[in-house]
Order: sequence, then C-alpha cells, then structure tokens
Amino acid sequence: MLTSMSDALKTRLAAFSSRPLWQRRLVFGFVGAIGGFAYYHFVGCASGTCPISSNPYISTAYGALMGLLLPVQKKKLKTPSEVESS
Repeated sequence: MLTSMSDALKTRLAAFSSRPLWQRRLVFGFVGAIGGFAYYHFVGCASGTCPISSNPYISTAYGALMGLLLPVQKKKLKTPSEVESS
C-alpha cells in the first residue's frame, strides 16, 4: 500500500512540475499568502512593533512574495562529457 501511495504521489508531482512556470508561481504565491496570514493570525505581534507580523496585509503580502520566489525554473546540469565536448 505504501508503494502505491508513493507512486501516486510521484505521478502527481511529475504532473505538477510539468506545468508552466507561471502556474506554479501562482499556486506557490497563493499558498504563501495563506501561510503569511496564518502567521499573522496564530503568531502575530501584540505590541505592534513587529514590522511584518503586526499587520495582516503586510504579512500576507510577504508570504505571497516568499511563495512566488520558491518555484524557480530548474536548469538541466551538463554532464562532464557534455562540458568537454562544447
């Protein structure tokens, strides 16, 4: 059973990673925004002196920005034989 779950997860991850970069950035940005708001809501800053976590708009925007930066385009690394031939 564990093997079939692992295979299903690998299939879903492969399908997600084959999507265009802008779609992956959109998903990660949305998840980051939810995470930023959750950080404000659950951790927050009662005194108001914390620049990010004292304002829900700033913490949500910061989380979205962090989410947008995560899904960078992967570059295919060259093997040593490809480097020597070029």
